[in-house]
Amino acid sequence: MNLRPYPKYKSSGVESLGDVPAHWEVKRLKYWASINDDSLPETTDFDFKMSYVDIGSVDAVYGIRDITELTFDEAPSRARRIARDGDSIVSTVRTYLGAIAPVLDRSENLIVSTGFAVVRPRQVDSAYLSYAVRERRFVESIVSRSVGVSYPAVNAWEIGTIRVLRPPPLEQRAIADYLDRKAGSVAASLEKYESLLERLREKRGALIARAVTRGLPPKEARAAGLDPAPLLRASGVEWLGDIPGHWEVKRIGSVVRNAERKVEPDERASDPYIGMEQVESRTGRLLDSDTDFTPSGTSNRFLAGDVLYGKLRPYLAKACRVDFDGLCSSELMTLRVKRGMDRRFLLFNLISGSFTELMDACSYGTKMPRTSWEIMKACVIAVPGMGEQRAISDYLDRETAKLDGLIGKVETAIERLREYRSALITAVVTGKVDVRGATGETGRAEAG
Repeated sequence: MNLRPYPKYKSSGVESLGDVPAHWEVKRLKYWASINDDSLPETTDFDFKMSYVDIGSVDAVYGIRDITELTFDEAPSRARRIARDGDSIVSTVRTYLGAIAPVLDRSENLIVSTGFAVVRPRQVDSAYLSYAVRERRFVESIVSRSVGVSYPAVNAWEIGTIRVLRPPPLEQRAIADYLDRKAGSVAASLEKYESLLERLREKRGALIARAVTRGLPPKEARAAGLDPAPLLRASGVEWLGDIPGHWEVKRIGSVVRNAERKVEPDERASDPYIGMEQVESRTGRLLDSDTDFTPSGTSNRFLAGDVLYGKLRPYLAKACRVDFDGLCSSELMTLRVKRGMDRRFLLFNLISGSFTELMDACSYGTKMPRTSWEIMKACVIAVPGMGEQRAISDYLDRETAKLDGLIGKVETAIERLREYRSALITAVVTGKVDVRGATGETGRAEAG
């Protein structure tokens, strides 16, 4: 069904809202709902059992995706906000993530982080309100009120000052029913695409892991003039398993050197800069470099041909090779291969799943696990001759490029579906389109 605008509009008095249906009301959220009504007191019994939700457990599309069962004694100090069925939880930290979700049929003991504002409907339908606080303009209003660069946050009371629209009661229900169907259908399609994306990424990882520990598949080995079926031998290293008999097991420190050289901010000049966020996880790709950013602390200088590897959260496998001189975050190791080691072969090893698991297991620190050159140089990899390293790297360059093309298409489809869903919610709850006919609601007395 093609949706049409409402027959009559009025000015909302809010620039970002523009004109709205003539029979809708416009008021600050605090007039329709209360915020943070209930919290657990510090005197709560240590054995009190709760179902806990943190910021990372909420997705902008799927809502609450993960709940942790804890006792009050086990729970973090931020586990305090009480949320009930019909509430909506709105993130007040890292607001750019849009971690906003309805609370539906949840445990009586649902407790959410103090990083959420718990919005409780008073004079508005709970399902309608859950969409009103998820529409794009509302989310952008929260982000614009946030303070801080790396960890932007907003006071909960400020959320209550954002203006929202309130249609008549029957129309609120009609809008919620319509969006439940349409947005739910989009979410189902997203799940299929995301499942496909995960399978493609797993295939990419398995392809790399096999090649850097077992060599080329028979067909590719023959084409490269290599033995298509080399005899295997035990590597003597549990995570490596069996390797081709002519390969060697070498410590990374014997084939790579740490080329880290600290640079103070006043030495930076106009060199391109690479931060941790510009290195993509598990792909070996550099997303971009920044020629305008000036780091406040020390940086590492790298040269064309180096490989960079993230020290922080090694389970992310942030690594890339660089083809230009520049500076990088001090959280990135600067690795320079020695004679007899192909830098592409090194990079594929560094992002392989088994090596990533090894580095994660050897990391130190609980909240912010990290690794170091001292740890890495003692780790081992399986190393064939230089010619075979290059043949394997050429093969992986070709095959991962094919998979990356497919992954890119799926990622684009996911992005478009998410954008469509967001645009649909925004159009409906701000009255840009009339869905009453689509839900059977005629709105004869409400049309004004």
